[in-house]
Amino acid sequence: MMITVKTISTDLKSVREKSPLVHNITNFVVMNNTANALLAVGASPVMAHAVEEVTDMVNIASSLVINMGTLNPQWVDGMIAAGKAATKKGIPVVFDPVGVGATPYRNEVAARIVNECKPTFIRGNASEIMALAKENIVTKGVDSSASSNSAIEGAKRLATETGAIVVISGPEDFITDGKEVLSTKNGSTMMAKVTGMGCTATAVLGAFAGVNANRLEAATHAMAVMSIAGEIAAAKSAGPGTLQLHFLDTLYNLSEADIEKTFKA
Repeated sequence: MMITVKTISTDLKSVREKSPLVHNITNFVVMNNTANALLAVGASPVMAHAVEEVTDMVNIASSLVINMGTLNPQWVDGMIAAGKAATKKGIPVVFDPVGVGATPYRNEVAARIVNECKPTFIRGNASEIMALAKENIVTKGVDSSASSNSAIEGAKRLATETGAIVVISGPEDFITDGKEVLSTKNGSTMMAKVTGMGCTATAVLGAFAGVNANRLEAATHAMAVMSIAGEIAAAKSAGPGTLQLHFLDTLYNLSEADIEKTFKA
C-alpha cells in the first residue's frame, strides 16, 4: 500500500467535512488534551464513561476509543459494555492498552478488552505491544522500555491473532495488519515530554477510523497527521508547554501544502 501526501490530505479533508463523533472512554490525565485535539483536527469528541449510558452513546458514534490509563472496576464495566456494543454494530473500536505489562490487573483488563471487545485497532508503545503479544518485556509504568522497531514481529503476530490493525508508536511509527508493515517517520522527541501524546494519537486514530473503511490506510494516515503536526509544532516551540499550544493550532490549520513540505515517506 502506498501512502502519499494526497491520500493523507484526502482523509484529513473527510474528517473535517464529516466531523465524526468519537466516543472516548479514556483516562483522567488526558481527557482535555484528547478532546481538544479531536476538535482541532475536525472531529467531534464525547467523553462518556458511565455503564448506564455507554451503549446508547455508541449507537450514535462513528468510532469508539477505549483507553485504560486510569482504571477502576466501574470504568472497566463501561469499556466492556461499550466495546461489545460497538463490535456488534460494526463501529470501529480503537484500544489503547496503557501500561499493560506493569501490573497483573492491567494485564487482566487488557486481555478482557481484546477477547471480549474484539478491537479493530490496537495502538501502543513498543513495550505495551510486546506485552500484549506476550513477549518477554519489562515495562516502565506507562512509558516504553523498548524501541518501536523491536516490537514489529510481536505486532505482526498480535495483528494476525486478533484481526486488529496494530500500531506501534515511537520515534518511527509502525502500522501492520499482520502481513504488510507501513511506517511514518515524522515527529519530534519533544512530543515524548508532553503528557498524553500517545493517548492523543489513539483519539486521532478514532477520528480517521470513523471516515475511512480501509483500516490500514486510516491508521497510517492518522499517525502521519499526528507526527507531521508534532514536528511542525515542535519547530515553533521553546519546550513542552508551548508545544501543546502549537500542536493544537497546527492540527487545526494543517494544509496539504504543510503535509507535502513535511511528510517523510
